[in-house]
Parts: sequence; structure tokens; C-alpha cells
Amino acid sequence: MDQLPPSSMNAAGEGDSVNRNEARDSLFLVAQFRLAGRRRDVSQVRVRNLSAGGLMAEVPQALPDGTPVEIEVRGCGWVPGRIAWSVAGRVGIAFDHPIDPMQARKPVSTGSAKPSVYVKPIVPIL
Repeated sequence: MDQLPPSSMNAAGEGDSVNRNEARDSLFLVAQFRLAGRRRDVSQVRVRNLSAGGLMAEVPQALPDGTPVEIEVRGCGWVPGRIAWSVAGRVGIAFDHPIDPMQARKPVSTGSAKPSVYVKPIVPIL
């Protein structure tokens, strides 16, 4: 699990003006993304890092800073936030409320379900 120091620069090479003291996990997840209030206009994005307070994702179009958005984080559901920065096809999203980023790393299946066993019935030979 990679962690970036709190004093790291953002993708634009500028110092951060928002609180980035939380550890961020580098990862690769595909997530559903939409502008706030536009439930039917959903697109897929690639999440590159995730923390309790936000994430960085690759998006298909540039969005202005402050744009309200929602992103479906696996294990956390739809999380509201705002675009904190946008550079070269990537955005930083600051969540409106903290999440547990470890929920996104949990396996999708618990693996506790046993597969069904199908056995061919015995047919008497006549």
C-alpha cells in the first residue's frame, strides 16, 4: 500500500490548499461517476488513489473546480463530493463526508457459498 506524504504536490504541481493530511492508497478501481443530481447520466472512471477524504480519478472530460459530483465507491455506495482540481484528464474529488477507504479493498465475494454439485442420476440398465 503506497502512501503519499501530506506535503505532496497536486497534479498541477501546485501546493494543496485543502487538507491532505490523510494517507492515500494507490490502487486501480473502476467506478461509476455522475454530476450531482443527474442520476441517469452515469459514466465509468478509473480511480487511481483513495483516502477517507477524497480520491483521484481519470475522467473523460474536464470539469471546473467546485462542481458537485457523486461517485460510487465499491463497498461505500454513492458518495457526494466536489471537484477539487482538474488536470490533463484527471480530477481530485473531495468527499462531502469521510468514508472508510478499506471498504473499497474488501473482496466483492466472501467465498463462503459452496458451489452446487450436480450429479448425473444412476439409471438402471435393462
